[in-house]
Amino acid sequence: MDLSNLKPALGATKSRKRIGRGQGSGYGGTSTRGHKGAKSRSGYSRKVGFEGGQMPLYRLVPKFGFKNINRVEYIGINLDTLEQMSEKFNTNDITVDLLKENCVISRNEKVKVLGRGELTKAINVTVNAISKNAKAAIESKGGVVTVI
Repeated sequence: MDLSNLKPALGATKSRKRIGRGQGSGYGGTSTRGHKGAKSRSGYSRKVGFEGGQMPLYRLVPKFGFKNINRVEYIGINLDTLEQMSEKFNTNDITVDLLKENCVISRNEKVKVLGRGELTKAINVTVNAISKNAKAAIESKGGVVTVI
């Protein structure tokens, strides 16, 4: 037994349907395309979203809203998460670079610190944005907030 002797099991493969090769083949004449109409012609391709002449859904549904190209998206990180990170990374200085190195955020994401949770120790934070409550909580424990 070697690779040159291998072949599929009996009945595992079928020969393809040879259409348009005369009446004797059983697939001559209309070549399985039926009679007349656009679908029987060569070069036919249906428009994307075409619904047989009915008003297509993409034209029925109204357009609304807009996308603000100047919007700045932030990844929110709460105070309780900062507390856990300072213990996990064994540091009191939390920076955007530290978060990138440890795959908390990706390369181009911006960070905003939010005010959920409690702090038990002073943490120095360097981020892109911070809420009033979070800033007050960090500074009340003796931490320093730097906004980039």
